[in-house]
Amino acid sequence: MAERSRAAVDVADNSGDEPLTAKADQSTSDGVTQDRERDTDSDEAQGSGGPERPGNASPPELHSGHKLARRYRLEECVTRLDGFSSWRAVDEKLRRAVGVHILPANHARARSVLAAARSSALLGDPRFVQVLDAVEENDLVYVVHEWLPDAVELTTLLASGPLEAHDAYQMVTQVSQAMAAAHREGLSHLRLTPGTVLRTSTGQWRIRGLAVNAALRGISSDTPQRTDTEAIGALLYAALTQRWPYEDDAYGLSGLPKGVGLIAPDQVRAGVHRGLSELAMRALANDGATASRHESPCTTPEELVKAIGEMPRIRPPEPTFTAPPEYQRTTYQQGTYGRPAPHPGVTQPVPTPPPPLQSRTGKALKWAVSALLIAALGLGSWQLADALMDHGGKSTKDSQTQTQDGNDKKDKQSKSARPIQIQGAREYVASGEAQAREDVGNTYDGNSSTYWRTKKYNEGPRLAPYKPGVGIVYDLGSAKEISTASIGLRYPGDHTTIHLYATDSLTPSTGVDGMKEIGNATTSGTSLTVKATKSLKTQYVLLWITDVPMAPSDGYSSAGYKQAITDVKFTG
Repeated sequence: MAERSRAAVDVADNSGDEPLTAKADQSTSDGVTQDRERDTDSDEAQGSGGPERPGNASPPELHSGHKLARRYRLEECVTRLDGFSSWRAVDEKLRRAVGVHILPANHARARSVLAAARSSALLGDPRFVQVLDAVEENDLVYVVHEWLPDAVELTTLLASGPLEAHDAYQMVTQVSQAMAAAHREGLSHLRLTPGTVLRTSTGQWRIRGLAVNAALRGISSDTPQRTDTEAIGALLYAALTQRWPYEDDAYGLSGLPKGVGLIAPDQVRAGVHRGLSELAMRALANDGATASRHESPCTTPEELVKAIGEMPRIRPPEPTFTAPPEYQRTTYQQGTYGRPAPHPGVTQPVPTPPPPLQSRTGKALKWAVSALLIAALGLGSWQLADALMDHGGKSTKDSQTQTQDGNDKKDKQSKSARPIQIQGAREYVASGEAQAREDVGNTYDGNSSTYWRTKKYNEGPRLAPYKPGVGIVYDLGSAKEISTASIGLRYPGDHTTIHLYATDSLTPSTGVDGMKEIGNATTSGTSLTVKATKSLKTQYVLLWITDVPMAPSDGYSSAGYKQAITDVKFTG
C-alpha cells in the first residue's frame, strides 16, 4: 500500500493544506500548539464524542529539517496533540509544499489512521483536500496530504463578519454535495468545523481531514450521516450569523445566549436570507423544528442536497462601482466659448441672428455671392450633363458607390478603438501558491514604475509542468467587446507568451480549458499587444501567462525564469 500511495503522489497536482488547528490557540515557547482542552470542547460543542486518550504512546521526537522516506522535509510543527503531530513540509521530489500527520506505529490509533487515510485517498474527489501518501516506516506512521496556501479557512472569513447570502449558498451547496458523495462511498468526516472548510482563491470550497481528522482524535458516531449533516447546518448557521449555534463559544465565534435554546438565524441577525435560515434549522438537531415548521428535518447530506435543489437559486449581487469623475470639456464652439454648459432639461433660448448687411459693401457682397452661386450651379449642371452623355447609367452606380464609401468611412471612424477602463482585478491561481496578489492593482494604476510579478522558476520559458500558467482576472465593469490589449513587461528575453480569455467572474467557476480564448501573442521585448481573433463580449478578462523569459536577479528573487507586468490597457 505504501508503494501504491507513493505512486499516487507522483501524479498528484496539488499543493497543500492549512494547519490542522486554529491559529488563535495558545502556543508554547517552542511554537508548538497546545490545543488539547479547546479541541475537546469543540468536539463536544458539535455533538461528537470526545477524543479517547492513547495509552503510553508519546509523540515522536522530530525536528525541522528531518526527512521522511528521503523525500518529505519537515519545516514547521503546527499541531502537537494526543500523541501525534502535524507538520508543514516540502516534497523535495515534486518541489511543492505538503502537510504531514505523524504518530508512532504503536500509537493506539495508528491502525485506524492508516485505514482512514487509505480509504480517503481512494475517493479521489477534488472537493476534498487529497491524501497523497499513507505509510508505516521506521516505527512511524505518517499521512501526507495537500497543502493549500492560497485557501482561506471559514474561521478566518467569519472573523470580519457573516458571509453574503450568495457566498453562504455556495458554501452549503458545495459542502453538502461533497459530503453526500463521500457517504455514498461509505466515508464520513465526523469533525466538520469552520477550520476544516476552506475557500480557494478561485471561489471553490474544499474540505480537509475527511475520515483522517476523526481517526486522529478517536472520534466515532453511531449515526455518521446525521452527525455530518448537523455539522453542515452549524457551518451554515455560523456563515449567516457569525454566531456558533450552541451555548458555548467555539472557533472564535460567540455562542447563543444561555437558556434561550436554538433560534433561527433570521431572528439572530437582521437581513438574513429566509430560505437559508430555514435550511440551517432543518439541518440542525432541534427536535424537528424549522424556521417555519412546515418542512421536515434533513438527516443526511443527500437530503440536504435535495432541499437546496428545491430552493430558488441565489444569484451573486450586482457589482457596484464608483463612476470615474468626468473630465471638464472645453466648449469652444461658435458663440459658446466662456459660457457655462447648459443644464439638462432646461430649454435654451434661440440666439437672435445678426441683422442683414444694409451698407453698400453689404449689397456688393450679396451680389458677388449670388453670381458665384449661379456660376457654380451652371458648371455643375454642365458637368452632370456631360457625365450622363458619356457614361449613361453608370453615373448612378458610381454616385451610389461613392455614397456607400463615404458612409463606410464614417462608420469606421465612429467605431474607432476606444479605451476600456478597468474597474477591478484579482489574481487567478489555478494550482499551488499565489504569485503576488497584493500587487495586482499595480498593473492598471497608470504608473509604469510599479508592477505585479511572478515567482522565479528554475526551468522555462514554459511554466508547465510546475504550473499551467499564472495570471490576473480583470473586471471591465460591464460586458464589452475587446479589440486589443496592450501589456507592459518588466523583463525582455526569449520569450513571454500571454493569452486572453473571457470568463464569468473575478473568481472563475471553470478552469482555463472551459474559457473562450480572445487571442494570444508572444514577444521577446518589454511590450506586447494581443489582438482579438474573434468577436465576443465579456465583463471579465483573464490575462494568462504560460511562458516567461530568463531574467536577472532583483530585489525579490534571484536569476531565473520570471516576468512582471507594469501596465495593462484594453481597447474595444
